[in-house]
Amino acid sequence: MKRFVKNDSGFVCANCGRTVEPLGYSSRDHCPFCLYSLHVDVLPGDRANHCGALLRPVSASPDAKKGFVIEYVCTKCAARLRCRAALSGAQPDDVDLIIALTAKQG
Repeated sequence: MKRFVKNDSGFVCANCGRTVEPLGYSSRDHCPFCLYSLHVDVLPGDRANHCGALLRPVSASPDAKKGFVIEYVCTKCAARLRCRAALSGAQPDDVDLIIALTAKQG
């Protein structure tokens, strides 16, 4: 089974209501404006998870190979997930929000 399914479609953020454009080079899975996501994947991009609740960003950490990695907590089932930040493209992630999340480490 593939561990990554490219699913790069735009969407309206379920948290802030803003329109999010496709990323263009990988799967867009979180809002670049508020960084929230939805708990919809089992494997990245597969949309096979039936939880569907909001994933709240709780921290971010720098990674030498991936840039920043955002950690999420599901607001329904409390699952913890991690996702690479999108720092380029038509709508890059809000760097100020990512930096603020790095202060929440530890």
